[in-house]
Amino acid sequence: MTDTTTGTVAVTGGSGFIGSNVVDALVEAGYAVRVLDTREPERDDVEFHRVDITDVATLEPAVAGTDAVFHLAAMADVNDVFADPATAVAVNVLGTVNVLEAARRADAGRVVLASTVWVYGACTDEVVDEHSPFSPDTDRHLYITTKIASEFACRDYRNLYDRPYTILRYGIPYGPNMRETTVMSAFFRRALGGEPLTIDGDGMQSRNFVYVTDLARAHVLALAEAAENQVVNLNGPEPVTIRQLAEMTAELVGETGREVEVSFGPSRPGDLAAQTVRSDAARDVLGWEPQVQIDEGMRRSFDWYVANRVAPAD
Repeated sequence: MTDTTTGTVAVTGGSGFIGSNVVDALVEAGYAVRVLDTREPERDDVEFHRVDITDVATLEPAVAGTDAVFHLAAMADVNDVFADPATAVAVNVLGTVNVLEAARRADAGRVVLASTVWVYGACTDEVVDEHSPFSPDTDRHLYITTKIASEFACRDYRNLYDRPYTILRYGIPYGPNMRETTVMSAFFRRALGGEPLTIDGDGMQSRNFVYVTDLARAHVLALAEAAENQVVNLNGPEPVTIRQLAEMTAELVGETGREVEVSFGPSRPGDLAAQTVRSDAARDVLGWEPQVQIDEGMRRSFDWYVANRVAPAD
């Protein structure tokens, strides 16, 4: 697909938190969109294919005739992966290979894989970028392994079958309609319910949170030819510690007249170590930079959460 034409794009997981925002951005940019998911999208101006990514037979006709396939469907909650590792491997790894294979059989366009900066948990360097090598001698989460395997499969399909790909490594996505299990949703829920905010470890672990509409905008830009066979980090504007996140939550909730207590617990196994993740390729290849700063994004997310997920008072 060129920089100047639009076409038909399939999105696995297109009814989910990130996927629905990607669908919105693609429609706004003029693309015809097919949502491939197990549940229907909220939009009625897109095609819907009820698809199980562990079944390649249902995927092939769903991607036929598309110019690109965004593969976002995955088991993304690390706690779910920890609880059910076999299913996580089947969904994340086999599911990716099925998407690649379906696109190959149907002669569809480029597969764009949603990966994560968590893969740098397999790197030993403190400053990392898209060219940093993975090391097998790291203590990491199985979720990281499933994403690395998925990335390798994309590269293998390029090598073996000349199938193009793009890999987008997300920072920590957040925004309205984010999952209840995300750290922000958990902090909002507990603070508004009068519970303390429990932090794993000392709270000084940092993340680059990326607002979901910023992330969705990058997906449209990733359809440019310059992004073909590239790996691109999509990180937030600046590192934010979990302790800072708790303090910002306390400030927002404090505006409602509630006091918030912060407590600390043991570190989570396989948690992402402190690293600096460079995102130069996002700017140089995609022409993308995040626009929403953490304070603005947090307030938008909090206001949405209060309006949509807090039970009204009797």
